[in-house]
Amino acid sequence: MIVIPKDRIREMKSKGWWGDQTLDDLFLKHVAAMPDAEALIDPINAADVVGGQPDRLTWRQTAHAVDRLVAVLVAHGIRKDQVVVIQLPNIAELSIAYLACMRLGVIASPAPVQYRESELAYIIEQTDAVAAITADRIGKHAHGEMIVALKSRCPTLKSVFVLGETCPAGAFDLEPLMDGVTARAHKAGQKAAKAAQVTADDIFTLCWTSGTEAQPKGVPRSHNEWIIMGAGVVDAADLHPGARLLNPFPMVNMAGISTAFVGWLLLGGVLIQHQPFDLQILLRQIREERIDYTVAPPAILNLLLQNEALLEGIDFKRLKSIGSGSAPLSEWMVRTFHEKHGVQIVNYFGSNEGASFPSSLKDIPDPAERATLFPRLAEGYRWNSMLQDRIQGRLVDPDTDQEITVAGQPGELRIKGATVFSGYWRAPDMNARAFDADGWFRTGDLFELSGDRLQYLKFVGRLKDIVIRGGMNISSEEIEGHLVAHPAVAEAAVVGAADPNLGERLAAFVVFRPGQTAELGEINRFLTTERQVAVYKQIERLETLDALPRNPVGKVLKRDLRARLNPAETV
Repeated sequence: MIVIPKDRIREMKSKGWWGDQTLDDLFLKHVAAMPDAEALIDPINAADVVGGQPDRLTWRQTAHAVDRLVAVLVAHGIRKDQVVVIQLPNIAELSIAYLACMRLGVIASPAPVQYRESELAYIIEQTDAVAAITADRIGKHAHGEMIVALKSRCPTLKSVFVLGETCPAGAFDLEPLMDGVTARAHKAGQKAAKAAQVTADDIFTLCWTSGTEAQPKGVPRSHNEWIIMGAGVVDAADLHPGARLLNPFPMVNMAGISTAFVGWLLLGGVLIQHQPFDLQILLRQIREERIDYTVAPPAILNLLLQNEALLEGIDFKRLKSIGSGSAPLSEWMVRTFHEKHGVQIVNYFGSNEGASFPSSLKDIPDPAERATLFPRLAEGYRWNSMLQDRIQGRLVDPDTDQEITVAGQPGELRIKGATVFSGYWRAPDMNARAFDADGWFRTGDLFELSGDRLQYLKFVGRLKDIVIRGGMNISSEEIEGHLVAHPAVAEAAVVGAADPNLGERLAAFVVFRPGQTAELGEINRFLTTERQVAVYKQIERLETLDALPRNPVGKVLKRDLRARLNPAETV
């Protein structure tokens, strides 16, 4: 399925920014060139996460697994342009599922493992998903049973494929199905893949992101849109063919897919997976797996430098770059990693919609500047980054819609270019608001111009009413809607409370109905049990008010609520 306008495709290809090579073409090239080289490595603790022993697969073994899964999907009637929801942790089977879907032109819609019935049912209903791939359990939660139960609620969902030691009633046990693929089924899979005639402009994924709306928004991205995002990461981190990539980010959105999956296919390297985040396991993997590149939150990088013993045994002749972002970086951390260990910290600002502003050593060598500033990708400025002319940004006063050209004045970042998506899934009204009259995407992020030539962008805040907790976007409106469904709650407003480790945590200000009240634990049980929302959306700080502060037209003054929060008191 191609949702990108034809004139945009022609423009991107005429400039040489997009091509005709699919991600599957990249994969098959590596399979042919080095079939017996390592390709995919499971997390060390895979048995604790999904059961079974961790896999180490070569390119040939990965290709065989993809062929078998293609045959299984075709045998169950799954065809091009249909949607398959995939809810798996960072294990080899996640990459295999992506590769099988893309070969058939099936749209892969990944869901974070934290999602529960509420979020999953919404995704299935919005996409008319015909199948789901998950594990019997992820950690201690029975994901297989949960998704099977959604079949009665979501009539399009016909097939649920489950990995693991047990298979719930109503699901298909995926491993025996793949092991039992016959020559005839294999041939049918090949025939279906050929008939699909997948192009680089077809949708590969339909990822989900939260913003001001109460429900997640679907972000379709083509092979070309992913390839240029991944190439930007490879370029900024100065990675080379064969690089060994350690991925601790969930491979379900921009950060994980562009860095890990697409980077792996571009480089023909080795993808070593990690999940859930465990610092000791991460450090063990860095030492034992000869890692060339990984990513980590700023707080973790600070912690490592504050406890130098943790870094013993790491080969910094190989690990020359580490990516970070989603929260302000410390000048001391960026400088110390470079001066003491020869490691460049790449500061990324990005989004599922296609913002991609890497702040790397070759463009911003000064650690203090790289910790807080990003290259201004705009006409009249030249950078070493390959993205320097492929994406453009401008700052606009959100009140007057006038472009900002002076330092120190906050403005909304608006973007256009080869990395930017073409619009949200099945949301024409939302897209009318998301893009301005000149076709620039409204990011909802506030920046200022900085530098002696106004050559930098400095992040200063958000227009969007979202909370970013540990890299996960949470819609304040969504949580507020759930809270006011509680019988004791009359009004609610949700904001982010600053947190040094996660960036932000959820803080709720509530007005209770007369004579009623509820404790934090009771409200969170209501959210997860009655409303069936993901655990990471639980309230972590609860404040009670007699009335929410409002302006003369009745809008809640969230800046006043944020001013009440003392980050040190947030749990």
